[in-house]
Amino acid sequence: MKTWKRNAVIAGVLVLVCAGIYLNWLYGNGTPELTQTLNSEKIMDDATFVLSAQNEDPVQAVLQDSTESDYFAQMRLSRQTARDEAVTVLQETIAYAEGENTADTSKKLERIIADALAESQIESLVIAKGYTDCVAYISDEGISLAVAVPEQGLSEEDVSLLADVVMTQTEYGLSDIRIIPVE
Repeated sequence: MKTWKRNAVIAGVLVLVCAGIYLNWLYGNGTPELTQTLNSEKIMDDATFVLSAQNEDPVQAVLQDSTESDYFAQMRLSRQTARDEAVTVLQETIAYAEGENTADTSKKLERIIADALAESQIESLVIAKGYTDCVAYISDEGISLAVAVPEQGLSEEDVSLLADVVMTQTEYGLSDIRIIPVE
């Protein structure tokens, strides 16, 4: 009797699973097309690729609305949010792209990752040099380095030390570096 009940339960579950698969196939209309899966806002090309919609320097924008204690946390969060959005869109583009477009998108993704590593290394080295806190932000125009100002202020020696750290970790020249004191 137990064997019959067990076999009946297994057969019932099997029928339900098969019915579910059939209904899913029947009403699912096969595989979705790219236009159904991604909307036009998520499909990007060189003209639409931007990390931030702001026209101003993101470091200056956050600096105006914050104090030193929460400035660095807000800046890191803002930078990470923008980067995560860009990485997500690039990964979706790579998943659906074909041919040359995939190579370009992969290069952009690699550049974002390389920039993130460089920013992290710069921040670690600046803190290791004795500064309280800092945030580095790499963009196409150059690099912005916001540094917590020591009690005696930033001297020319401090600025040259910070510029040296940036130039050793990136390929930017002195004219591409903006050091922003945060009080």
